[in-house]
Amino acid sequence: MTTTGVDDVVLRLATSAYLGRYTGTSRVHSESDLRIYLSWCGERNLAPLAVERAQVELYVRWMQEVRRFKPSTVSRRMAVVTGLYRTCVIDAVLEHSPAEYVRRPRVPNESPVLGLSHLQFEAVLAAARESANQFDFALVAMLGLLGLRISEASGTDVEDLGEEHGHRVLLVHGKGGKETLVPLPPAVGRPSTRRSTTD
Repeated sequence: MTTTGVDDVVLRLATSAYLGRYTGTSRVHSESDLRIYLSWCGERNLAPLAVERAQVELYVRWMQEVRRFKPSTVSRRMAVVTGLYRTCVIDAVLEHSPAEYVRRPRVPNESPVLGLSHLQFEAVLAAARESANQFDFALVAMLGLLGLRISEASGTDVEDLGEEHGHRVLLVHGKGGKETLVPLPPAVGRPSTRRSTTD
């Protein structure tokens, strides 16, 4: 096996060790972010396990100036890169992490995005109600009226609808297997009832 082949095997083992810390959507997102970094290295003929701090800094500049990613996206993707190299140090693959002192963009504690205005949400809700796809309104209502994450909304099923103390409720499957009963406002409950009686 060539030196390059050995390096490839070590890199695969290192990425597997890092990604093994995650499950579900966290693993999917981390794997996606890591793939972008490894592709960036490959396009520049850089061996990920042999890069130096200055080259990782160039990756940050590329995300900011070429890809125009928001500071929160740059920071999240750098957290994945930093995590990979930290795992490599822990597993004695590397003596030190080239990402240890890389500067990340400052991310405000509070998100500057407030979401849709009342009128904007009404327009989205109206468009979903008129959609030919009967599930569009249910999805928009769950996201906008119940405040569910997209993973929580897409993970629901008709069997998760129920009734508690005379109120229509939805069993929401959250992160880490956590389950919560969420009361349904009339705008969400009525379409659910109507479909269940006609299906």
